[in-house]
Amino acid sequence: MRRRDVLLAGMVLSARPVWGQTANGNPHVRMETGQGVIVLELFADKAPITAANFLRYIDARRYDGATFYRVLKTPGDPTTGLIQGGARFEPNHPIPPIAHEPTTQTGILHKDGTISLARRAPGTATSDFFICVGDASYLDADPSAPGDNLGFTAFGHVTDGMDVARKILALPLSPTKGAPDMVGQMLDQPVPIISAQRV
Repeated sequence: MRRRDVLLAGMVLSARPVWGQTANGNPHVRMETGQGVIVLELFADKAPITAANFLRYIDARRYDGATFYRVLKTPGDPTTGLIQGGARFEPNHPIPPIAHEPTTQTGILHKDGTISLARRAPGTATSDFFICVGDASYLDADPSAPGDNLGFTAFGHVTDGMDVARKILALPLSPTKGAPDMVGQMLDQPVPIISAQRV
């Protein structure tokens, strides 16, 4: 799978008490989906801009009622790939895009269970995110590669619920839904995100 195949249609940490944070200050998020619960640790210490952006959507409850809507499987291995979700169409007050934090800066690589922010060009990322099912080094920044070689911004990982991510990856895909470059990647029945909040 090539990085360009993942250039997705996705389009200062808020002051909080230490409640719900690990010893290093990293927050956790509990995401209840139609397929089960996924719990995330956000690496706010390593990717502060991206973690703060995600938490802005969490705290504003922008992900409640959103969906996991896209699955991209690794060619030759349909048990690995990524699942994409987010608040795709924000009707009112969109949160502005954020600066890109490449993996060469953060040191967070795209491994099994990594959560990362979807984007088109660097600096265009907003709400859409994806979770890696299996290692995906092709999503990391690669300064030696030609063209857009900044990769995607990994900013946390799944601490509980990878079984849920794998169930979503295995769901049926629509043969017709999606933009021309994404036909065959959209879930036939998107998986609702019932609620997403700090824990």
